[in-house]
Amino acid sequence: MNHRPHRPRSSLGRTLERASGSITHWSGSSWAFALAVLTILVWLVTGPLFGFSDTWQLVINTGTTVVTFLMVFLIQRAQNKESLAVQLKLNEIVAALEGASNRLIDIENLSEAELDVIHRHYHKLAEIAKHESDIRRSHSIEEARHRSRAGHKSHPRASHGPAENGATCELPPR
Repeated sequence: MNHRPHRPRSSLGRTLERASGSITHWSGSSWAFALAVLTILVWLVTGPLFGFSDTWQLVINTGTTVVTFLMVFLIQRAQNKESLAVQLKLNEIVAALEGASNRLIDIENLSEAELDVIHRHYHKLAEIAKHESDIRRSHSIEEARHRSRAGHKSHPRASHGPAENGATCELPPR
């Protein structure tokens, strides 16, 4: 899942990107919803004219199936683009914050097992933070690892890492 933002090189690729972006934007509009409702109303009104035949039902079923099929890809495209943009913004924030763990940059490319290890680690940090007297105090992965390796023992209210109660949290290598 290695994301690399780039512009399509071919004119066809650029045309498809513009078209899918425009359609995605339009399909989320009130006008698109109104058109969908109007389509259903027209279909319902024409039911008695066609005797509610199998063909009449097939028209709406086929139409909605085709639209749904295409929308799945447009929604996935929009979600991928949005997700990448959010990840890049978060990476910038993590990179810019002093004391933040740079291990979190590009974290979306870790395996589920590696993410689970980090999740457990942050759960332990959250438990430690519950007992922290200074609610503004922050604990980074590196701080916790350093204290764990050094065997740092401090007052339970001032503990900064998973060394408390002999627990350690080994993070996946980067």
